Amino acid sequence: MPTSKHSSRCASRYTLAVRVCVGSAAVIVAMVASLSSVSAQQDAATARPKAGSATRTRDGRSDLQGIWTTGTATPLERPAEFADKPSLTEAEAAAYEKSGYARLLKKLPPEEIPVAGDLSEAYLDTPSFKLAGNRRASLIVIPTNGKLPDRVPGAKDEPPPEGKRLFDGPEAFDLEERCLMTVAFGSSNATPPLIPNPFGLNFYQIVQTPRHVMILSELVHDVRIIRIGGAHLPPTVQLWRGDSIGQWEKDTLVVETTNFSEKSRYGGASEQLRVIERFTRTDASTISYRVTVEDPKTWVMPWTADIPFKATDERMFEFACHEANYSIANALRGARTEEKEER
Repeated sequence: MPTSKHSSRCASRYTLAVRVCVGSAAVIVAMVASLSSVSAQQDAATARPKAGSATRTRDGRSDLQGIWTTGTATPLERPAEFADKPSLTEAEAAAYEKSGYARLLKKLPPEEIPVAGDLSEAYLDTPSFKLAGNRRASLIVIPTNGKLPDRVPGAKDEPPPEGKRLFDGPEAFDLEERCLMTVAFGSSNATPPLIPNPFGLNFYQIVQTPRHVMILSELVHDVRIIRIGGAHLPPTVQLWRGDSIGQWEKDTLVVETTNFSEKSRYGGASEQLRVIERFTRTDASTISYRVTVEDPKTWVMPWTADIPFKATDERMFEFACHEANYSIANALRGARTEEKEER
């Protein structure tokens, strides 16, 4: 039967439409497959590993990826009441863990207590904190007394003595007040050593590749990049998070960090601050984090803390420090008003 030009055009259009549809479908399928692959990779990086699951990456390294928490009731230094007790009894541990909120309030400067009235265990992590390890009384394991070493005579005081503050501009505020990086209690969740914050929010996401390891902290959502191999930057280049170089020693990631900015050095340390971190995956739910801090200008000897990273099902959320930095503008405005009144 002869085919009319009309039917031929229709057939051509139909054939073209089928090809377009089939082609588009192939592209869509490819895109969905690609997105599914990316999603799967993201899930693999953030999901809590199942007990007994493989803990190695494709290149054979120990897999440190996932979301972890360092939240603990164990303080950095051993409390005076437990001076001769490296570990607590079950009864002592239970009583100490229940007092987390009260101990937190004691850490606040007296002048800040009135504005801390909205603090509540209803949303703080303190009720869930437990002592680390075998009910250890301190995170510091060296020196064996669980205390920070004595400071070198003439070392910078920590915290610095209080004096009249200047409010000449936003740079006069510290990184914490400007919501740029947490430096409360002399430490930072993003800068080594990673000492747990007594307020909580001690959540981290670790992502690793053969050439880099990324550590994202929930608090002020800071990202720290550790280069695998290589040399440190010149000493004149100083960074808020320091300059971190990692290398693998069997199944342990050893990270050396130097070049800290004076704005973020732990405990008021000097430019000679050097931090060595050792990340060891001990099981599907735990990373042993052992960190050694040395600075011959600040402490009479190096000190070491042992802090467990525990896998968690918790999600990491946006950290909204203070909306639009209104408090900075208000503080500067108040300072200008005081200056006018003093004239």
